[in-house]
Amino acid sequence: MRGQANEMKPVMASPGVPRHVAIIMDGNGRWARARGLPRAEGHRRGVEALRRAVRFAATRGIDYLTLFSFSSENWSRPASEVGELLDLLRLFIRRDVADLKRDNVRIRVIGNRETLPPDIIALLQHAERETALCTGLHLVVAFNYGSRDEITRAVRRIAERVERGELRASDIDAAMVEQGLDTAGIPDPDLILRTSGEQRVSNFLLWQAAYSEFVFLPGLWPDFDDPQFEAALEQYSCRERRYGGVVSA
Repeated sequence: MRGQANEMKPVMASPGVPRHVAIIMDGNGRWARARGLPRAEGHRRGVEALRRAVRFAATRGIDYLTLFSFSSENWSRPASEVGELLDLLRLFIRRDVADLKRDNVRIRVIGNRETLPPDIIALLQHAERETALCTGLHLVVAFNYGSRDEITRAVRRIAERVERGELRASDIDAAMVEQGLDTAGIPDPDLILRTSGEQRVSNFLLWQAAYSEFVFLPGLWPDFDDPQFEAALEQYSCRERRYGGVVSA
């Protein structure tokens, strides 16, 4: 992103371009292992791929880009690797937020912040605050995110309202649950990509992905580039989205 802000010129999305793309960025460790490099180097190269994806999405006319950067299950990794990932987040926010703001990118972070280190919470709040008035690409960063945890937290808040007598059980509907999710106000993803050849959702946007299209890519995340992103969009443009109905004749 740095030094290239003037190149990010959004265009009007064509009818076949999804409004919201979400990406499971998988394969950093395998990328590094295949090259005899430490896993930390794979994660660093993954940040470079992240920057490319943000730039491509903005210039391609995509409105929302959600990136699965750190799951609630990733804490089970070795402490040294978790520390490296947190350091990368710190570095990314300190170096890139100013550029993203200049490029009119708005940042929103989803996930559970209650157990995060205080300095990480402060950095996430800083990124959101600094870009709050931006009107271009919405960059949604899923950090310490797990969809089951997200849904559980939303349901718990609704149950607390029932306990206080503010709601009856019969008042609860899908719209109420949706408004309690971390993604409230964000349209559901039209397209979800996953790199590395794995074909699973890994506890990512389970509620929101009910009618998403999926494209699974064989390449590892650090190698993800504009042609691969474009190829995924081409696949999406050929899909028929029926939402449980039928296509009109």
